Amino acid sequence: MKTVRILLLGLLTLTLLATPAVAPVPAFERAGDRKILVFAGRQEVPTIDPSVKYDWSIRMMQQALYDALVKYVGNPPEIVPWLAERWEVSPDAKTWTFHLVKNARFHSGDPVTAEAVRWSFARTLKLNQGPAWTLSDFLKDDGIKVLNDHTIQFTLTQPYAPFLSWVPWWYVMNPKQVMANEQAGDLGQKWLTDNAAGSGPFKIKRWQQGVLYEIEAVDGYWKGWPSKDHVGGVILKLVRESAAQRAALLRGEADIVEGLSADDYDQVAKTPGIVVPNFPGMTTFGLKMNTQKAPTNDANLRKAVAHAFDYDSLIKIYNGNAILQTSPFPNATRGHVAVPGFPRQDLAKAKEFLAKSAYPNGGIELEYVYVQGLEEERKMGLVLIDNLGKLNLKVKMVPLTWPNMVARGAKVESSPDLMAVFTTPLSTDPDAVAYQYHRNSYGKYYASSFYQNADVWGLIERARTLAKWEDRAPLYADIQKRIAADAPELFGMLANRRWGMRDHVKGFVFSPVRFTGEVDVYPLTIVAK
Repeated sequence: MKTVRILLLGLLTLTLLATPAVAPVPAFERAGDRKILVFAGRQEVPTIDPSVKYDWSIRMMQQALYDALVKYVGNPPEIVPWLAERWEVSPDAKTWTFHLVKNARFHSGDPVTAEAVRWSFARTLKLNQGPAWTLSDFLKDDGIKVLNDHTIQFTLTQPYAPFLSWVPWWYVMNPKQVMANEQAGDLGQKWLTDNAAGSGPFKIKRWQQGVLYEIEAVDGYWKGWPSKDHVGGVILKLVRESAAQRAALLRGEADIVEGLSADDYDQVAKTPGIVVPNFPGMTTFGLKMNTQKAPTNDANLRKAVAHAFDYDSLIKIYNGNAILQTSPFPNATRGHVAVPGFPRQDLAKAKEFLAKSAYPNGGIELEYVYVQGLEEERKMGLVLIDNLGKLNLKVKMVPLTWPNMVARGAKVESSPDLMAVFTTPLSTDPDAVAYQYHRNSYGKYYASSFYQNADVWGLIERARTLAKWEDRAPLYADIQKRIAADAPELFGMLANRRWGMRDHVKGFVFSPVRFTGEVDVYPLTIVAK
């Protein structure tokens, strides 16, 4: 009878799925006495190499498999000791010394030593991918010194107050294990694509690229577990369509889902047995405009677009679960200021800017690229078509997969006129946001506007080298105002962060520095019969 009911549910419309008539079967699987959590996500994990790449799905797996010296926990985010039990910093913020715990071990059984930390940082710097950009301007290989087995010191090329804010994303690898799997001098890159050499709370069990990724809890994890009911493992199962994710949650085939539409989140939240965590986040949404390629290299055209857009529609699309930006920086970023005159819909002003542009009568078409299957971004495109039509500007909507969008946004020649981008700062320090507008960020999706302003670049470079906050704060206030004045993007909103979860999932800890969709699975428990 249970099988028949599930089949019938699968044939119902999505509207009926919002209120299933039968109690769903718990999604979690069992392996002996272990409870395995099922997470339905739309994004693949193409690599788990800590030195090579990160996004929400990659980092969710990396953080489960690896440890760092320190970790972000909670809301507001707090940096807490992890592999390092304590640390000191010199008054000029140039020398940082970390003292490691003595009981940490890699999954192989090898101890986590200062040499392993040194090697891991040096590898990431050498490959110059993934998180390397966050510290490579200040940290060089010869600045990393092992003082003893459990003490490591970083001497920066110049003072850098935000240093600690980046360290949680520099994971420590077992050099012995990685180098045993090196191929043709690749420092283990090929092997680490789908293998791990970490000390984290989980280890790999199954890795079926493009299908599912399963990790299992490490018995005797050196850090211990927050609860005796901690999950015994996690299966990240690829479910590419939002409607299918929603159906899986309602039928009890998934314990957690991410990336549902605003309407779907509101609907599933009304369903018995499902909870929807809802937190203000740091993730901004904006339309990046290519400032170096016609027609959007025209600042007045960009300002016309920015003043023609109906910003309130963003809040409506998210059913009130969002707030509008008041600055290029998220509200929770240290040093945020509300910029006077920040664009809001004003058609008269939009027409004034258009008249000053190279396209005073409109008559051109702008390409709007957004994530295929993301309903909110599709709706934003429809709003854009309506709003810009009043300026005699046409909009061509182009849905692409996220990897293809990233590839297009990497070069001036291919970056779209308007590209829908959600961006989550990696830390609460303003340098994490400001540096997105520096030329050194060109090639990354969040810099697809290819913003250019030498004065702003100089301010960014100056602000990040000052040790005292009272010296940095006024520079960041100026940076925000200058970026806003140049209109390199249509600054949109900060959407609340939401997930759909079965109510037997406990222990969820929100932290706004995590990417959209990302969940720290370490504290999760399953409390069910």
